[in-house]
Formats: sequence, C-alpha cells, structure tokens
Amino acid sequence: MSAPQKDLLECKKPVIAMAHVPALPGTSHYDEAAGISGIIEKTRPDVQCLVEGGFDAIMFCNEDDRPYTFRATMEQVAAFTRVVAEVRPANVPFGVDFLWDPVAAMCIAAATGASFIREVLTGVYESDMGIWAPGTAAEVLRVRRSMSAKGVRVFFNIAPEFGSPLGSRSVAQRARSAVVSSLADAILISGEMAGAEPDLGVVRQAKEGVGNGVPVFVNTGAKASNIAEYLEVADGVIVGSDLKVEGLTWNPVDPARVRAFMEEVKGVRRLALGKGCDEERQGEAKR
Repeated sequence: MSAPQKDLLECKKPVIAMAHVPALPGTSHYDEAAGISGIIEKTRPDVQCLVEGGFDAIMFCNEDDRPYTFRATMEQVAAFTRVVAEVRPANVPFGVDFLWDPVAAMCIAAATGASFIREVLTGVYESDMGIWAPGTAAEVLRVRRSMSAKGVRVFFNIAPEFGSPLGSRSVAQRARSAVVSSLADAILISGEMAGAEPDLGVVRQAKEGVGNGVPVFVNTGAKASNIAEYLEVADGVIVGSDLKVEGLTWNPVDPARVRAFMEEVKGVRRLALGKGCDEERQGEAKR
C-alpha cells in the first residue's frame, strides 16, 4: 500500500483528474484480444502524465462500459480492482468511480487503498438507463464500516449525467439533505453528460444549501477556458475530457492539454486564492 496521503479536502481548491479505464470484461467495447493486461497498459501512461502534470488527485472510472447498468458484474469488479491496484499513483490520493454501482466502488476503493469514491447514492431520476433510484447511501457506508475503510470519503453526485431528478426539491435542498441524512463528504454538480458544463448558477445553489459544511465540486465540463470562473464559486473541480486528445472523453490524455489546464489553475491560485495544494507540497518538501 502507498504511504498515507495528505487529506485531499484540506487542499485549497483541489483539482482531481480522471483516469478513464478502457472497457472492462463482459461489456460491449471490451477488447478481448488485449485482455486485462491491455487495459493496464493503456491506463498506466495516462496516470503517469496526470501525476506529472501536478493534479491533486486521480480518479479511476470505467467510463467506456457503455451502455451502463446499475449493478456491477463480478468480472468487472475483479478486473477494475486489478487495474487500479497495478497503476495507482504512489504519491497523490486517488479515488474510484464505478458507473453506476456505488457498492462496487466502495469495495474496490477499500481493497486498493483509495481515498474517496464518487457515486450517485440519493434521489430518484429518469435516465438513459430507465428509472434510477439508487438509495444506496446506507448500504455503502455500512460496507465501508465492515471493510474497516473509514478513511474512504464519499462524494455524492446529486446532479448526475444522463439523467434528471424527479420531484420538486431544489438543488440547495437536495444538497443539504444529502449532507444531513446521508452523511455526504462532498457534493458534486454535473452537466447533462460527460464533458458537459454545469450551470454555474446550479453550483451556487448547492453551495448555498450546504454552506461551509462540506465542499461542493464541479463534476463535469471543467476546461482551461472556464476553470477560473468555476473556481470562483466551487470548492474544487473534477476534470476529464478537456485533458484528452481533441477533448474527447475516451481518447488518451494529451500532455499539452494537461499543461494548459494546470497553468490556468496555478494562475487562479496565485492571483485570487492564495497558496494552493501545489505550493503546500513544495513547502512540505523544503521542510
């Protein structure tokens, strides 16, 4: 296991980069000829590039297991666990997101030493997969307890991609309720699909709902061109598509896009937000 890492949520305006794992066994796009070893070899250079680029954390996700389902198969969980265990970064925190099975994500995270998971755990939605009623917050936190993984933070996506909420509660109400009733460690706000920009007004509503209780992250759509605007409101961001070749979600990570994105982040931290996580790490290294 890697050494314990600085708490991601103690950083000022943390930026989490996505490592999108190629399609897992049993799914439509799985490359049987390449096998699990091929998934590892495709994921490893992306992780290395993101770590070298200076991101505060890396999050692994089975983004290409389309069409998505609500329950992971044993093959997927086994393969995903092996991939994360083999390519996880040694010096920065990492997380796990399994589309769309929060219990699988928690099990993989606990087994691999991850610091957090990102999932949809509350609410009811109409979605591309049909009616979506996760209701798994209690189950996930009990699994965390049973696996002695209390250090795994749970980031609640309350505005998920590929779906829209049913009911009349506002974003602020749903965010506040997720914190109070379901013990969310962070609230995430997404656009309508992977790579899509969320409405900044919706991010503000979520912030109003939770106050200073837990951080609110922009979950999709962060780009070098808009990161300054988002970080004025959000406590942090998760970025994936903008770091890829041609800005396409399932392409490899593009080092030039990584540099461009992080230059914007560093500029925001220097000019408007004071000392950021990158500077904190440099200070710790000097000590």
